[in-house]
Amino acid sequence: MSMLQRSFAARLACALALVAAAGLLRYALEPWLADNAPFLLFAPAILAAAVLAGPLAASIATGPALLLGLYFAGYRGDGTYNLVEAAVFLLTAAGIVALSQAFERMRKRMHESDRHAARRDAEAALVAEELNLLIDGAQGHAIYLLDAEGRITIWNKGAERLKGWCEDEVVGKESAIFYPPDAVAAGRPAEDLATAVREGRLETEDWRVRKDGSEFLADVSITALRNDDGSLRGFAKIVSDITGRRASEEALRSQQSHLRSILSTVPDAMVVIDDQGLIVSFSAAAERLFGYQEAELLGVNVSRLMPSPDRERHDAYIRRFLETGEKRIIGIGRVVFAERKNGSTFPMELSIGEASSDSHPLFTGFIRDLTERQRTEARLESLQSELIHVSRVSAMGTMASTLAHELNQPLTAVANYVEAIRDLLADPDPADMPMVRDALDDTAKEALRAGHIVRRLRDFVARGEVEKTIEKLPLLINEAAVLGLMGAREKSVEPRFDLDPYASPVLVDKVQIQQVLINLIRNAVEAMADSPVRQLTVTSRPDQRGFVRVIVADTGPGVTPEVAEQLFTAFVSTKAEGMGLGLSICRTIVEANGGRIWMEKRPGGGTEFHFTLVSAKAEEDDVG
Repeated sequence: MSMLQRSFAARLACALALVAAAGLLRYALEPWLADNAPFLLFAPAILAAAVLAGPLAASIATGPALLLGLYFAGYRGDGTYNLVEAAVFLLTAAGIVALSQAFERMRKRMHESDRHAARRDAEAALVAEELNLLIDGAQGHAIYLLDAEGRITIWNKGAERLKGWCEDEVVGKESAIFYPPDAVAAGRPAEDLATAVREGRLETEDWRVRKDGSEFLADVSITALRNDDGSLRGFAKIVSDITGRRASEEALRSQQSHLRSILSTVPDAMVVIDDQGLIVSFSAAAERLFGYQEAELLGVNVSRLMPSPDRERHDAYIRRFLETGEKRIIGIGRVVFAERKNGSTFPMELSIGEASSDSHPLFTGFIRDLTERQRTEARLESLQSELIHVSRVSAMGTMASTLAHELNQPLTAVANYVEAIRDLLADPDPADMPMVRDALDDTAKEALRAGHIVRRLRDFVARGEVEKTIEKLPLLINEAAVLGLMGAREKSVEPRFDLDPYASPVLVDKVQIQQVLINLIRNAVEAMADSPVRQLTVTSRPDQRGFVRVIVADTGPGVTPEVAEQLFTAFVSTKAEGMGLGLSICRTIVEANGGRIWMEKRPGGGTEFHFTLVSAKAEEDDVG
């Protein structure tokens, strides 16, 4: 049996006991009352049962009370008067039960209301306690209240820590004690409160005083508090010490200003981008170099400053670095081409640095315009070319003299022997035939001697050791292009570079391969002199296993089939004043570096020169 059932059984027993007690009392009074008022004592019993045991127990006890009342009335089934008394008793008992139920509901509501009130009081006390802990635990903040006249009414622990006064020392005092003397003399305390009353809230930065007399820069917030009727109740003040923060901000602002002044005066342009390739900073030197204002490019992808195809590939390079961490450009200076606002391109030296942070990495690019340097180099190269030409003429003269000196004797001997044989054969005599055979033998010996001299001289000229090193192909091509494209801009030639970062490094003689590239690029520029479209493209890509292919393509008139068959033969040239040695030398250099070179027709017109180089990755694999 549950506790609830046991409790109801006890109440029911109590109600029946009260009815039984009323029946015993009525029985005791039987001699005096006889058949009169048989239900007189049972109505109070039902009332007492309703009060003590509850409405339900009283309702159940009404049945035994009715039976006992009828018993004492002497009911035999034919007394109308007794039935009326019984009906009156039942109505009275029902009224008592109904009234007790109403009182029970009222009692429960009052109990529930008291319980809710107690819970709300406990919650309010808890919130008040937590609020006091929060206010007192606020580090670096003073939170206190003023009355309508500006006197302190509530003072928290944070205010005590910040200003030095304890609660007993300041409660009831004017808030003017926290102002410096000159501010008090100027009426600042009253003026601040008046502003808060007028505007509802005052926020300012001002100097305040501690108990020890020291001053500090404070962030002050004063809020006017009002009653429901709008009357002024008081003020809430929050004060924070910002002396250190303001000093740090001023130092940072000074450093930033110093940095901006430096960056605005350095000759190199600076561009800062985020990990999405969007420009976040654009220096004054960059504005002068590219023709853009910083406001035009903030939030714009940096590929805006690049010609094709680098423009389309730049975001992929950033993603590859972020995913793999492989540095191909970062921390390495390289020569590339950039595009100004007016669409013109120019060579530049680019150095990129990475700045790591907790949020997103930033990349800083320092840019140096190479246009002037290339012009100077072009003038120097022109002078050098003239010197080389003079040197070449001198060398050729020396070589010619050497050949003439070395070949004079065997060729003279050959000529003499041939003339002697001719004279002997003019009037043949059998006796002279041994002499003719000896002369022919000597002629052959002298001819072989002349050939040996030429072969030895050719071997001497061609013999040279190739010093191979591992080189980064994009950097090698860019450096060569800077020299090869000198003057190309004035000829309206549009250079395009499609360099695959994975087609690198290569094992070559750097200077020799750069000489090949310079020669091919210059030939391409000269070939497009009369073309309506002047586009030069340099491409690199992986070739068959162990090799890398470089392609120099132009949009010129192309090469005739007759010339194409002998293009790499010495003294064959398409130029009116050319010697026909450039491509022959290119072939010799490429083959000496382990590759091969050939020419193909460019789709759409023009010429493509292909040559291969040994991949350093393949060499490393072979060694491994």
